Amino acid sequence: MILRNLVSIGLGPRVSSPVTRRPLVEMTRSASSDMSEFRKVFSKARHIAIITGAGVSAESGVPTFRGAAGYWRKWQSQDIATPEAFFRNPSLVWEFYHYRREVMLSKGPNAAHLAIAECEARLRKQGRSVVVITQVIDDLHRQAGSRHVLKIHGSLFETRCVSCGHVAVNQVSPICAALEGKGSPDPDTSDAKIPPEELPRCEKSDCHGLLRPNVTWFGETLDSHVLTKVETVLDTCDLCLVVGTSSIVYPAAMFAPQVASRGVPVAEFNIETTSETTRFT
Repeated sequence: MILRNLVSIGLGPRVSSPVTRRPLVEMTRSASSDMSEFRKVFSKARHIAIITGAGVSAESGVPTFRGAAGYWRKWQSQDIATPEAFFRNPSLVWEFYHYRREVMLSKGPNAAHLAIAECEARLRKQGRSVVVITQVIDDLHRQAGSRHVLKIHGSLFETRCVSCGHVAVNQVSPICAALEGKGSPDPDTSDAKIPPEELPRCEKSDCHGLLRPNVTWFGETLDSHVLTKVETVLDTCDLCLVVGTSSIVYPAAMFAPQVASRGVPVAEFNIETTSETTRFT
């Protein structure tokens, strides 16, 4: 279980005095897994940034589509989640995302999501803040009760019109009639080859353009407005938690090291070490 310790931290000390920062070189030298020491740091933090990745949703049964076992049919997400793939074959891309939407609609928050949300709610009453910066595109943090969530890769349950750019929340199941029953991950499944006019379309009366998932695909830049908010959180936090992320996807991989470079404590919660573990306290 990735976050057994995180759950206990959510119920930890409730002291709210300011954190004392130490030089980065000293922090690096004293890195440890001492939970009692971490509780002391946690009790003093006023502004906590929590960076989450696919690992935080894995225990809810959400496929990550990364690594050797991360295939949908014969493709990995890197093959499908691109503007070029959508331009060539919007039907195939929508089958993939329809499948992911339907899977997510059957899942619920796990202990990690609930611990993070409970932590935010409790600290809010003390005048302290918790902001979740997440790389995942599911809706589980919000379902668990987290109020301050910055989704740097977008949302599986939002659409964006390729013609007029209109963004809308969409949790309809199925998202369009033509996709009902489609999207099976079985490698022997034939592609549906749905005509573009039958795929999700913009509901604005003067548009009716083709919709795409409002997520950041490989080869695209992140939303500058979201990144500006992320930078503000990282520049002002006095404690950072890294939860369920391998710290290999940029620019998110640099968020926690950026915080650590200011001499701010960073605590990592993963089932194994990552490329950035040695840079955290």
